[in-house]
Amino acid sequence: MEQIWESLSPRETEEMGRKLAEKAFPGQIFCLEGDLGTGKTVFTKGFGAGLGIKEHITSPTFNIVNEYHDGRLPFYHFDVYRISCEEEMDDIGYEEYFFGEGVCLVEWASLVEGLIPPEAVWITLEKDLEKGEDYRRITLRQEVAK
Repeated sequence: MEQIWESLSPRETEEMGRKLAEKAFPGQIFCLEGDLGTGKTVFTKGFGAGLGIKEHITSPTFNIVNEYHDGRLPFYHFDVYRISCEEEMDDIGYEEYFFGEGVCLVEWASLVEGLIPPEAVWITLEKDLEKGEDYRRITLRQEVAK
């Protein structure tokens, strides 16, 4: 299954994240892809808001994972940009996050693709400057269970 959304502003990008999170359920994993500056953090802030997170959402670039527990579900926000191999994910106990009762959002997930379950939702954010500085094409892709 593939869905394509178009966003014309950071506010719309954040709103799309919020709407997606409102339907999220325990154990769900969202993989977020996109070049630097495409709005991954903006999308993630909206996602956190959709889970009812009140804390300020920041990118966990140096921590690898930020945990938020004040929403309707625990939220685990990964940024694996600095991971050099999938084995490093074992060191942080990724399985407890991925297969627990919370929701995971993994930025740069293609770097650890071998660890991502097939039912994960992949989200790609892309710019198109011809359509405007704030334009984003947001593609959601998920394998349909057979």
